[in-house]
Amino acid sequence: MSRIPVIDFEDKEAETAASKLKRKTMDQPFVPIGMAGFFAAVAYGAYAHKNRGQMSTSIYLMRLRVMAQSVAVGSITLGAAYTLLKPFFPKEEGQK
Repeated sequence: MSRIPVIDFEDKEAETAASKLKRKTMDQPFVPIGMAGFFAAVAYGAYAHKNRGQMSTSIYLMRLRVMAQSVAVGSITLGAAYTLLKPFFPKEEGQK
């Protein structure tokens, strides 16, 4: 017969949100960069929509979509390049 594993949900050293964000940022540095790019594109989009002049909304939204896709593809490309080149970077003492 198989036994049901017991899971202890009360972790004595629970990770805070700030320490988890810091750990995730160190593991995958392009996630916060991509998030910052997203928020910058949204902020620019909101500002530019107000000041778009005679441009129709549909044309403006198409241009905004192209800009957002460019930010996404750029961050994916930088992340892939970083991952490929990471073995060639010198490691600091104290890292694995």
